[in-house]
Amino acid sequence: MQPQIVLLKEGTDSSQGKPQLISNINACQSIVDAVRTTLGPRGMDKLIVVKNGKATISNDGATIMKLLDVVHPAAKTLVDIAKSQDAEVGDGTTSVVLLAGEFLKHIKPYVEEGVHPRVIIRSIRKCLQLCLEKINEISIKINKSNATEFRSLLEKCAATAMSSKLISQQRVFFSKMVVDAVLLLDELLPLNMIGIKKVQGGGLEDSMLVAGVAFKKTFSYAGFEMQPKVYKNCKIALLNIELELKAERDNAEVRVDNVKEYQQIVDAEWNILYGKLQKIHESGANVVLSKLPIGDVATQFFADRDMFCAGRVPEEDLKRTLKACGGAVMSAAHDLKDSVLGKCDLFEERQIGGERFNFFRGCPNAKTCTLILRGGAEQFLEETERSLHDAIMIVRRTIKSDAVVAGGGAIEMELSKMLRDYSRTIAGKEQLLISAIAKALEIIPRQLCDNAGFDATNILNKLRQKHAQGQCWYGVDINQEDISDNYALCVWEPAIIKINALTAATEAASLILSVDETIKNQTSGDQQPQMGRGMGRPM
Repeated sequence: MQPQIVLLKEGTDSSQGKPQLISNINACQSIVDAVRTTLGPRGMDKLIVVKNGKATISNDGATIMKLLDVVHPAAKTLVDIAKSQDAEVGDGTTSVVLLAGEFLKHIKPYVEEGVHPRVIIRSIRKCLQLCLEKINEISIKINKSNATEFRSLLEKCAATAMSSKLISQQRVFFSKMVVDAVLLLDELLPLNMIGIKKVQGGGLEDSMLVAGVAFKKTFSYAGFEMQPKVYKNCKIALLNIELELKAERDNAEVRVDNVKEYQQIVDAEWNILYGKLQKIHESGANVVLSKLPIGDVATQFFADRDMFCAGRVPEEDLKRTLKACGGAVMSAAHDLKDSVLGKCDLFEERQIGGERFNFFRGCPNAKTCTLILRGGAEQFLEETERSLHDAIMIVRRTIKSDAVVAGGGAIEMELSKMLRDYSRTIAGKEQLLISAIAKALEIIPRQLCDNAGFDATNILNKLRQKHAQGQCWYGVDINQEDISDNYALCVWEPAIIKINALTAATEAASLILSVDETIKNQTSGDQQPQMGRGMGRPM
């Protein structure tokens, strides 16, 4: 009898072969089922409660995937592709998970029958290559020279991205706002230059876009209300200086012989503070913003000289003010010259809902803007912010890449038809595998129908007929419970969404198929630490 060789540590769990692959595919199916119903304009929302009891209501695939605490190693791949789609394009996060899951589902019978995973992966890659060629061939290039036409196209793309979100009723209002916000940025279109502030109360339609910077009033001391709240053509000093009397450091020691010396120390402190304040006043600044606290003495000093001040301004808001108004953030009061002061046409403090906001408008190099969102519940505002983030990303992508396709399952049906036709021209196992992928692509229109409560089989049959007749932009029409030419209906999406989603989904499917063994090491938490010779214990 062969002696048993122990290779792995006791308690290590290892599974391999075909059953292992099938189990990985099944795990991915259950992840897909978690987000399946959120797809499309009639998709449902998920309410996820995390450990600390915070509830999140979301329709965004990536947000749901992040909040699901997935432990299965293969299923984590799907979470990663949803995150990458969110970071790269912003929208299409549910679609990418659905596609990857559906590819695996349609390939599972072939795995069970013993087709080698490498053959399957080769076929999937071939399909991806054909799909990308087809998208590039039929996508419609944008004419950027006509500004009004280009703008209306961006609005349509933003509206399509928002049609599946909670704010779909207000998508016309928000799509204009989002396009305005993105067009205010410079060529690089940096995301962090669009600030989003949430204020509870009021209706969604009360939300507004500020071409410049707006941030919440910071913590203030006595004397703050005496300061003027509106300035025309003001100069702004941006500081990183603490303008208050500090309590003595605990480890500082000052030895004095008499009261007079002690008084000199106190006076010196006051003189240092007043010296700084005087220099700031002499620089000609009307508005003083500092990252560090501005104390009550300083507040009163500025109020007496008709200056406005705000301390403890969040760093991102300070950076955006710097970008919009120019100037520089100074860490000493000595060098305050006119060249380092920011400028804006109008500064004002206004009440919005229960909060006060500081507005900087008419900034000379305003390459930044702020969206102020209004709404009822906190969760609702958070979901609105996520929806707007997706729409902003889509508009940025559309500006950078210049091709669009029709949404509503139209492009998927066209790709499915193309793959089915191609599969009939080749022989061997690949024919079956490519037609399986073609079937899998139909999940997007099918799921759109299922989520809206339509008869999916009936609508898909009509779509297949239209696509066979060469009408490539026909997709599901949610409003009519029928099919229609989605390009004519302005349901448009940037082609980059589809390219990215298909690439990520095929990569994920290939990755899962290429794994044939999983080895789980026993976690270190299970083992008790060994007792050593500490504390004088005998061995």
